[in-house]
Amino acid sequence: MHRVIAALLGVALVAAGRPARLDAQTDLDAFMRQVVARRDDNWKKLQQYILDERETFELRGPNRLPVWGQQRDYTYYIRDGFFVRSPVKFNGVTISEEERRKFENDYLVRQQKRERRARGQAAEPTDAPVDVTDVGSLIQQTREPQFISSAYFLRFKFEEGRYALVGRETLDSREVLRVEYYPERMFSGTDRRRRYDGKEPTDKDRARDAEFQRLMNKVALVTLWIEPKAHQILKYSFDNVGFDFLPASWLLHVSDVKATMKVGEMFPDVWLPDSLDVNVALILAFGQLDLRYSLDYHDYRQPDVTTKVGIKDK
Repeated sequence: MHRVIAALLGVALVAAGRPARLDAQTDLDAFMRQVVARRDDNWKKLQQYILDERETFELRGPNRLPVWGQQRDYTYYIRDGFFVRSPVKFNGVTISEEERRKFENDYLVRQQKRERRARGQAAEPTDAPVDVTDVGSLIQQTREPQFISSAYFLRFKFEEGRYALVGRETLDSREVLRVEYYPERMFSGTDRRRRYDGKEPTDKDRARDAEFQRLMNKVALVTLWIEPKAHQILKYSFDNVGFDFLPASWLLHVSDVKATMKVGEMFPDVWLPDSLDVNVALILAFGQLDLRYSLDYHDYRQPDVTTKVGIKDK
């Protein structure tokens, strides 16, 4: 789902602000290098914590009438050294114990395989792990958990000379720097496993991909609000400027794309995702469709050794 949203996002937000002291491009590039590095490492600073997530999809038709929607609730906790996503409710209905355990086991196996691939280790037996639900273990995984990758679904790459300092603002009672990022390589690269009609991509396919990525980068601008002392992104936003270059625009026109992600200081000096909100407006022959996708992360907390997930006391 996140890749689909990312493929739709082409953005530009034009803003004005007071001049700030970080006016030299070399200073700004050095500053942004630290910001990007901190974003990647921040989730590992605390070795034990759990959190809740609410995922919402909503589709509205002409006149903003509801067409379809769903809401899922999850809890993340650490098990065998990995963050595990545990389903709690679907559209208000509590997930059964059997379904929850199966989901958790399958999820943990996938994360363990992913970790081994990242470390270049040989595959291990794929039997589901023992269902132990104590949450007193410590983080061992090196790849970011899903709640981090979902929040940062458009991956910022450090690109020297692609930033502009707009000015200083106040956000949530904190003084922040507002920085605009004009990416050149945000939409780049292809999945090595990708196949065209079951075949290896041709030179023509690769050229088409490269041109599409170039056009996506051309219309993209990201606005970031950064706490300068902590080098911490508190918020970033995307607003599209149009997708007239997309094929079949006569049939389907993407008229509006907006996305906002916010980060909060969930523990002292530990900044973690707070919310993500994406809105896409599509114009078809019969009228406009509005799609909203949101993630809300809440109730970050440190567990005690007796904490259980999804199990009621008998």
